[in-house]
Amino acid sequence: MYSSSILDGNLYDFSDKEPQRAPIGVFDSGVGGLTVLRQLYRQLPNESIIYFGDTARLPYGIRSQTEILQFVREIIVWLQQQGVKMVIMACNTSSALALEIVREEFSIPILGVILPGARAAVQQGKRIGVIATPATAKSNAYRHAILEIDPNVQVWQVGCPEFVPLIEQNRIHDPYTTEVARSYLEPLLQQEIDTLVYGCTHYPHLAPVLRSLLPSQVKLVDPAVHTVTACAQELELLDLTNTHPPLPTRFVVSGCPQQFAQSGVQWLGCTPMVEVVDFTDVVVSQLY
Repeated sequence: MYSSSILDGNLYDFSDKEPQRAPIGVFDSGVGGLTVLRQLYRQLPNESIIYFGDTARLPYGIRSQTEILQFVREIIVWLQQQGVKMVIMACNTSSALALEIVREEFSIPILGVILPGARAAVQQGKRIGVIATPATAKSNAYRHAILEIDPNVQVWQVGCPEFVPLIEQNRIHDPYTTEVARSYLEPLLQQEIDTLVYGCTHYPHLAPVLRSLLPSQVKLVDPAVHTVTACAQELELLDLTNTHPPLPTRFVVSGCPQQFAQSGVQWLGCTPMVEVVDFTDVVVSQLY
């Protein structure tokens, strides 16, 4: 049974009779997952959404697998308590290090971003570059996924530790960010890549910077687009697609709500109302 959830001060009861109306839970370490949220708005406009940004503990890309797994478990437990019908792990680092484990631990459908991104990349080119957080790059998750689909392509990965902090600090148009991006792209350009995968949901925010540094023939792959397409297919398969008008999106963070709201304005076109959640009340061991 889907539990009750408080959205914008009102109580909504998602019972067994109307599971389709329950929200989708989306989470990331910060504003990166807003790229997935925007795709949800475009592709699935009737779906209600709870967006969680774990801003108190970002960046995830420098964390260990043990830390990431603990964070992910806490977030999924909390989202279940809010009555979500599905979870989208809008974070490449979490998808790389924790997805397969938590899928075994939780009964709720959980989608990651790596496999949809890998499938799209293989359809685009044969010389594929991946920019990612250090943890995602180290995991080789994209390389493995891409080569499993097509062992004849070539894949190069670069860890980009500075990108997420720069994006969260809203420094996208800072000249320093362009120089950092140039240094990260250089080894990939030397390999004459024809396709570049955003191996972190934050990175599409850098599209103007990256496009200015890449040859025009290099195709950009945003896994967010393809993840939401997979989400739509999964909802239809499970008979969970909502056909009613959606509820207002609920934004929740673990850190500073004001900072998230300020960062979110340019990606959402409005200033979101942001709540704060304290995970000290989330007891993971009893709920998965």
